[in-house]
Amino acid sequence: MIEYKAVIKMAYPIKHFLTITKHRHKVIANCARAGILWQGLMHDLSKYSFAEFVPGAKFFQGTRSPNEREREIYGCSRAWMHHKGRNRHHYEYWNDYNPKTKQIENVEMPVKYVIEMFCDRVAASKIYNGKSYRDSDPFEYFGRIRGKHRMHPNTEALLEKLLIMLRDEGEEKTFAYIRTLKK
Repeated sequence: MIEYKAVIKMAYPIKHFLTITKHRHKVIANCARAGILWQGLMHDLSKYSFAEFVPGAKFFQGTRSPNEREREIYGCSRAWMHHKGRNRHHYEYWNDYNPKTKQIENVEMPVKYVIEMFCDRVAASKIYNGKSYRDSDPFEYFGRIRGKHRMHPNTEALLEKLLIMLRDEGEEKTFAYIRTLKK
């Protein structure tokens, strides 16, 4: 007889697959609205790789990123390390060694990747918050890193502007503004 706990764990790969696929579809729709459809179609394909999918299924919870749980257990997330190094819409991708200062520094992200990051954050907030989603949720999530020198100042300023616009003026106006930006 299969134990109840084992049955639940067997369902995690399916739930994880459905969650990341639903998220991708929301990002694709957002990217289409933003005028960067191709980026949306390419978005997060690495999540289906062995290096990311297996830990994602193992640490799946449904209410937050599995990477958070992996970090709690091991002190880091190997899946995240793999993911951020392959996806340019993450500001962590844009850190590099500066030979002049001999420090790792933030590099300004091209606008098209900041827009994809915005689309990603909106989609993730909708997935994890479900029916309780509000247009202020992505801005509130951004508050966790805002002002902590994690991204280039110009990148942070643009992302903040878009998230405030979403919070205060809604999706329709924000996506209309995004379509006017030079990508």
